[in-house]
Amino acid sequence: MLPERTDVLVVGAGPTGLTVAATLAGRGVDVTVVDRLAQPPVTSRAAVVHAYTLEELDRIGAAAPLVARGLPAPRFTVRDRDRVLLSVPFGTLPSRYPYALMVSQSETEAVLTARLTALGGRVLRPYEMTGLTPDEGGATVAFADGATVRARWVVGADGMRSTVRELAGIGFGGSAGPGESFLLADVRVDSALPRDQVALFLARQGPLVWAPLPGGVVRLVAAVADAPPDPGAERFQALLDERGPARRPDRVTEVLWASRFRVHHRIADTFRAGPVLLAGDAAHVHSPAGGQGMNLGICDAVALGGTLADVRDGGPDALLDDWAAARRPRAEDVVGFADRITRLATVPPAGRPLRDVLLRTVSALPPARQRLALRLSGLNHRPT
Repeated sequence: MLPERTDVLVVGAGPTGLTVAATLAGRGVDVTVVDRLAQPPVTSRAAVVHAYTLEELDRIGAAAPLVARGLPAPRFTVRDRDRVLLSVPFGTLPSRYPYALMVSQSETEAVLTARLTALGGRVLRPYEMTGLTPDEGGATVAFADGATVRARWVVGADGMRSTVRELAGIGFGGSAGPGESFLLADVRVDSALPRDQVALFLARQGPLVWAPLPGGVVRLVAAVADAPPDPGAERFQALLDERGPARRPDRVTEVLWASRFRVHHRIADTFRAGPVLLAGDAAHVHSPAGGQGMNLGICDAVALGGTLADVRDGGPDALLDDWAAARRPRAEDVVGFADRITRLATVPPAGRPLRDVLLRTVSALPPARQRLALRLSGLNHRPT
C-alpha cells in the first residue's frame, strides 16, 4: 500500500531507481519505490558492470554480492572477423575490480533489491503514475488507482519513455525518429572464442557484440536494418555467419531468449526541475556500444542519493543543482563515446583499411590502451 507522504518517491525499479533507493535507505532517508510492472522482468538488456560502477556499488554494500554472481572479463577486443584489431586489457586498471563484470541486468536488479530490502525498503507494485503536481514544498504524485503520494522530491528513473519527465514538462533533446534498431539474445554456442573477454565485431552491416555470461551463456547484440518481432536461432546464426569468426565459425545451439529494441541518442534538457530529478535512461539514452548505459545510470543514482541525503540533513538545496550540472557533461561524454563506437563499426569499405591501422596502432601503444581501458571502465570519471 502506498504511503500518504514520503521524503523521496522513486518512480522506476530498474538498476537506477533501486540504486537511488538503496543509497537513500542507507542514509536513513524515508524513500518509497514504485514500479508499474507487477513483477520485475527476468530478461533485460544490459550485461556488463564496469570497474568504476562496482566501486560506486561498493559504497552501498552491493558490489560483493554482485561480483559473486558474475563472470569477470579481464579483456575487451575489437575484431574484424578473425583479425583482432584492438585488445584492451583491464588487468592494469587502478581499481580493486580490474575487469568488466559480465552479469545479466536481472541479476543486478536482484542484488540491488536484496540490498534495499536489507536496509528496510521495498518496491511497491504495480503502481502506474498518471499525474504530477509540483509546488514550492515538493510534489503530489497521482496513480492510476486513484491514490496520491506527497513527496519532497520525485526521482524519475522510469526509462527512456519516462512518465516523470513528460509530466514535468522536461524536453528530451535529440532526434525523435525511430532510432537505431538492434537484436539481442542470450544463446548457447559452440565457439572457439575466449570465454573471458568481450568481443566487438566490426562489420559493414553494423556492429556485433559477443559477450560471455555465467553458465556458458553468450549475449549477442547486433545493429540491424530490420529487426523481426520474434527472432529465432536462424537469425542469430546468420548474424554470426555474416559478422563473426570466419575460419572457425560459431554455431548457435540454443536461444534462451531473444528480443529487439530501438535506441536513440538523446539527453534531457535538464536533470532537475524543482522537486523533480531525472536519472538513468530517463535522463539520457544512447547506443549500447561499449556497455555504458546502465553503468552511467547507476553512477547517476549513487551521486543523487548521496546529494538528496545531504540536503535532507541540512545541506543547501543548491547541492541538487550542482549534482545536475555535474552529471550532464558525463552524459554528453558517454553519449558521444557510444556514437563514435557505432560509427567506427560502420565505416564504408574505402575507409576500413585506415580505421584498422589506427586501431592496431592504439593496440600497440600501452599508454593508449590504458587510456581506453580507463574510458571503458568509467574510471576516467572517478573524482581526483
